Formats: sequence, C-alpha cells, structure tokens
Amino acid sequence: MTSKPTTGALTALQQIDSRPLTKNQKNLISLAVVGNISEFFDMFLIGFAVSSLLKDPKWTLHGFEAGIILAMSGLGTVLGAILWGRMADKIGRKKAFFWCVLLFTVFTLACVLTPDNGWVLLAVLRVLVGIGVGGLNIVSIPYVQEFVPAKQRGLLAGLTAVFIPVGLFLGSVAQIATGDNWRLLIGLGGVPIFLLLWLRLVPESPRYLQSQGRTDEARAALAWALEMPADKIGALPEITHAASASYSLIFRKYLKALVIVTLGSFCFIFGSSVIQSWGQSILSSGFHFNAQMVGGLFMVVSLGDLLGRLSSAWLADRIGRRWVMLSYGLIGALGLLIAAGSVAITTSAGWDASTAGWVFFTGILIAMVFGDGAFGVLNPIGAEQFPNEARATGLGLGYGLGASAKVFGPVMLGLMFGEKVTLASIPPAFIFFAALLVIGGVTYMFAQETKGRSLDSI
Repeated sequence: MTSKPTTGALTALQQIDSRPLTKNQKNLISLAVVGNISEFFDMFLIGFAVSSLLKDPKWTLHGFEAGIILAMSGLGTVLGAILWGRMADKIGRKKAFFWCVLLFTVFTLACVLTPDNGWVLLAVLRVLVGIGVGGLNIVSIPYVQEFVPAKQRGLLAGLTAVFIPVGLFLGSVAQIATGDNWRLLIGLGGVPIFLLLWLRLVPESPRYLQSQGRTDEARAALAWALEMPADKIGALPEITHAASASYSLIFRKYLKALVIVTLGSFCFIFGSSVIQSWGQSILSSGFHFNAQMVGGLFMVVSLGDLLGRLSSAWLADRIGRRWVMLSYGLIGALGLLIAAGSVAITTSAGWDASTAGWVFFTGILIAMVFGDGAFGVLNPIGAEQFPNEARATGLGLGYGLGASAKVFGPVMLGLMFGEKVTLASIPPAFIFFAALLVIGGVTYMFAQETKGRSLDSI
C-alpha cells in the first residue's frame, strides 16, 4: 500500500529527516511531555500520602498495608502498559492517550473519598489509577517517534520521560503546601484532565492511519506536522503489515526483543520504584527527618533525576543507546551501595540517625540521577527493538511485564519493615537493588543498537 507524491523527489520520511522541527511537531512533543509529568505527579503523590497516613492515628496503618497500597499502584501500571500498548496499535495512539488520561484522573479523584482506615478500597482504586498511568508513557513514545527525524529520535522520544521528575518536584511542592492533608494532596492529581482539550489539537499517528488504509488522513497528519500543503508531501513508506501484531506473535517472532525489554525494565524499575514509594517514609520514620525536610530533599531528587534523564536522552544519539544503559546502570548501582552502607556507618562509627540519613540521601540521589535517569533511554530503546507492526504492543508487553517490579519492590520492603520502618532492613534490600541495576545494564548490551536508524529499517 503506497501513496505517490504529487511533487518533489523526497519521500515523506526524507522530508521529516531533512527539515528542522516545526511548531506543530514541538506541540505534539510538549503534549507527551506534560502528559507524562502529570501521570507521574499523580504516582508520586501516593508516596507522600502514604507517608502521612502512616502517622495518622485514624488509620493505624502498618508497613505491610502501606506496602500493599503502593504495590497496587504498581500492579495497575503493569496491567496498563500491557493493555494500552496493544490498544495503541488497535485503536490508535490518540484514542489510547485519551482513555489513559481519563482513567487515571477520574480514579485519582475517587481516591479522595476513601473513608478513614479504608486501605483496602484505596488499594483497589490505586490499581485503576495505575492502569491509566501505566499506559500513557507506553502510548506517547511511539506517538512521538512516528513524527520526528531519525537523527534526533533518541532525544525527542526520550523527552517524554526526561521531564517525568518534574512530577516528583511538583508532588514535593504539593506535599509541603498541603502538609498532612492527604485528601487535598491526592485531589490535585485530578488537574491533568484538562490535557484532553490539548489532545484535540493534534492528529493521529500517520503510520497508524496508513496501516488502517486511511492514506489521505496519514498524508494530512504529516502535512500538519511539517506545516506544508498535503499535496507537497512525498511518497509514504510501504506498509507490509497492515494488521498490528498480537501478543502471540510477539512471543513467536520477537522473543529476544521481548526478553531484553522485560528483564532490562524489571531491573531498572525495581530499585527506583522502592525509592519513589518508600524513600519518604525511610527518611521520615527511619532517619527522623521532618515532613518539610523530606519534601525539600525530594525536590532535589527530582531535579537530579531530570538532569540524569536529559543527559541519557542526549547521549543516546551520540554514544548509542546500549552504552548509555550500561554506564548509567553501573553508576546507579554505586549509589544504592552507598545508601546500603548508611546503616553500617551509623552502627560502626557511632553516628546519629540524622547524620547517617544524609549519607543515605546522597546514595539515593546518585541512584536516581543515573539508575532512574536511564529512563530517558529505556523505553525509547525498548520501542525500537520492535518493527512498526509490533512497536506499541511489544513495548507495552515487555515494559508491562518488567514493571511487575513496581509490585514486588514495595511489597518486599513493606514485609521487611513489618509494623515499623527500621534501618536494619535497608542494607540487604539496597544491595539487592544494586545487583539488579548491574544486571539490567548488561542486559541492554544484547539489544540491537538503533542510533540514527530509520524506524522503517528496524
């Protein structure tokens, strides 16, 4: 199925690659960036809220129950990534984006109505929130990749994840502003519903439209992106697979890519998800930092994470995706080992808990700058392991299975803490997280390097 150009010798893809980014391309990228900031703003809010609930006498919340609430958010993202990756290939990127935003905002607002001590209901609602949250990043990456030049694709697709830490920064600001009013804090997570108005201004992915036989609409979408008349758009690429890939086809035909994305995602997600969900409570209950101090420190973490993601996305188009993942995994592991050693310092050197808390914070800051900073590359390289027919489905399935770490990590630490957050549980847990980051970095060395390659050549 090929569409011939009416004028000019360049194909549509060559036109995208040869021109500077237009205002409309930047508008789409900005929408994806703000969408991901919004969804992770919501996910970080629950970490701050649980920290407040652990101290709320009306709830009598224990470590295990808190771990379940946090784990259910992770379970939802697993289901959401798998579901919406497939749906993005079936109903289109734009429609999938719409439903993801609607789901996570509506059920976030429902969390505000949870009765006191209703941790089971809160956990169930967080699953539904997570289903929307887990899909949005998966949907937005191929959405952006299919509109931008190949030579900048690593950076531009990575930007969808680079600014996610702004969500943590905003969550920290919201936590400081609302104090222990967890209902008001969570309620702020409903604000992103206004993204649906912005979404109306951008078209569907041209590759999806062409796969559905809607060639004229695909040409119009490219014309919108390049800000030129539709009759000036060159030949559209040949579509050899009109139907999107099924889950069974992913297992049969793209098993190696699936294993790399699944294992790599699991290893990188495990430690960072625990820091994001339990870090506030460890600093507060374990090292006796007050709520305002914790909020301020996580603002610093969010800034470091943002810089880490930006640097990894920038380096992806220069030294290659694989080397970024390996080096960031190793440095992130070093940070986790420093965090693990903070407790040993407390006992052997006779430092007080507050002083050791600063060592712990330094460790998790390094871990988030590099271990979590690798997410500026992680999902873009994951998407690029699959061809056009399987991109969203393969990425969604692989990342979704890997995101099960968001369930296991918080639950594991919750079980280790039991009824009270204790420092003794930190060393073995964080040494384990460090080992996983090393394994994750090595795993991506088996991936295909896609720096500078056209999506249609993968």
